Amino acid sequence: MYLSTSRASDIAGNTPAPKGPVRAVPGTVFALGLVSLVTDVSAEMVTAVLPLYLMAGLGMSPLAFGALDGLHQGATAVLRLAGGRIADRTRRHKLVAGTGYALSAACKAALLAVTTPWSVAAVLAADRTGKGLRTAPRDALISLSVPPGEQGRAFGVHRAMDTAGALLGPLAAFGVLWVAVDGYEAVFTVSCCVAVLGVVLLALFVREAPPPATAPATAPAAAPARAARPAPPPVRTLLRLPGLRGLCLTAAVLGLFTVGDAFLYLLLQRRLDLPAAYFPLLPVGTAAVFLLAALPVGRLADRLGRRRVFLGGHVLLLGAALLLLAPVPAGAPLVFGVLAALGLFYAATDGVLMAAAGPLLPAGLRTTGLAVLQTAQALARFAGSLLFGSAWTLWGPGVALGLAATGLLLSLVAVAVFGGTRAERPS
Repeated sequence: MYLSTSRASDIAGNTPAPKGPVRAVPGTVFALGLVSLVTDVSAEMVTAVLPLYLMAGLGMSPLAFGALDGLHQGATAVLRLAGGRIADRTRRHKLVAGTGYALSAACKAALLAVTTPWSVAAVLAADRTGKGLRTAPRDALISLSVPPGEQGRAFGVHRAMDTAGALLGPLAAFGVLWVAVDGYEAVFTVSCCVAVLGVVLLALFVREAPPPATAPATAPAAAPARAARPAPPPVRTLLRLPGLRGLCLTAAVLGLFTVGDAFLYLLLQRRLDLPAAYFPLLPVGTAAVFLLAALPVGRLADRLGRRRVFLGGHVLLLGAALLLLAPVPAGAPLVFGVLAALGLFYAATDGVLMAAAGPLLPAGLRTTGLAVLQTAQALARFAGSLLFGSAWTLWGPGVALGLAATGLLLSLVAVAVFGGTRAERPS
């Protein structure tokens, strides 16, 4: 179910990782990591205060917040496809990604002008539009910069730098809330300035991906010169590529029962009775674990298999949910356990999923294919957030989390059964 030709993809894309000291990654990967670091400082400053700002400050209900969190996760799925197809048609990955980064920066400024829950939601939807446009072109730039056998390492380096920003963002929000009189507006102002810096870094230091060195193997030998840059095929054609359909199905099935980290932080804050000023520190623990684990887990995925590591990450997420449900005393062990499991979950799934998909896709269709996969996962998480918010509203947070954990467990079992040894054999 997960990869119909998982072992075949390992042969094509999981060649043994280089041994010895870790070599430097290409400049494009490092530059994009720097852009993501700065941009994530900006984004996570807002994300760290958003749950309390909306639910405690503006009075949004859990159901409404679930809808908004789902929008945050998946309502821009169509934009992911649009960004991917535009980038593949024009071969302007940097321009499409830059447009997305610039739109998100503008939305940080717009947060200063809105004061009602749904006007905030509209601005966040536009911000997610920017993220939807930039994610697939950015990941395609990374994937096209390294050979197939080093995809996990390259994405691990990028995600580690990205997560350094996710670590610094909540700390910056905490510092601003600690010293500012009008804390939320000050957070949004600083966030906007940092986002603009990210756009400048992208424009100055990121290079466009070079065109494919050779024509695709499936192209006719006598194809005319003007057909050297064909338009991307329909999405249904991409889904016929070996392994991609199974990858999309598994990402969607597991994504449907992936509880958003914002909900987990709210549940943890309730268990701890944590003051609002300290709430932004919760994502810091997750980001710190993600930062430390991203590169080692990426290299492990190159060696052990990206499928196994991806599924193992969801087992860790299930562990975080079970810890919150268990009668564990509200103290340091609970906090460290939940945040460590959540950080390892992101390290084992975020970049690893893209690394698994990259070698399955021809260079000229890399962005569109990654966008299809991201869209499948995002739509599932959108639906999952709506379901979780509805269950919280109807039956309370404990029942909602229990249902989500049960669904995730059953999904993992289904993936293991239907994607078992048959999916591991070479085609």
